[in-house]
Amino acid sequence: MSAAVWVGVALLGGLASTARFLIDSFVASRSGGEFPFGTLTVNATGSLILGLLSGLAVTGNLLVLTGTATIGTYTTFSTWMFETHRLAENGKFRAAAINVVLSLALGIGAVALGRTIGAHW
Repeated sequence: MSAAVWVGVALLGGLASTARFLIDSFVASRSGGEFPFGTLTVNATGSLILGLLSGLAVTGNLLVLTGTATIGTYTTFSTWMFETHRLAENGKFRAAAINVVLSLALGIGAVALGRTIGAHW
């Protein structure tokens, strides 16, 4: 990869992580409660965009910049797992299970929708 691509990865990753923080905070502040709706929103929208990129058959450096640097930084597996663990640790087993099932279902559905849209674009 060229130096320009690496610089792009750094810049886009920084912007995407900031967007994740802002969106997560915005959604979480309006949803209240302990359920991690902010992370759910971020990961579902990221899955939709990754599906769209796949459907559009994006490859090469453009995929590195959009899929890996941007959406890979925007979405967050570790936060999802941490929040699920925290729910279970606090005795909220049903909420933890719902978080896992809902996140997986929305993620898979969003990827499928994005691929379909991208393939017909």
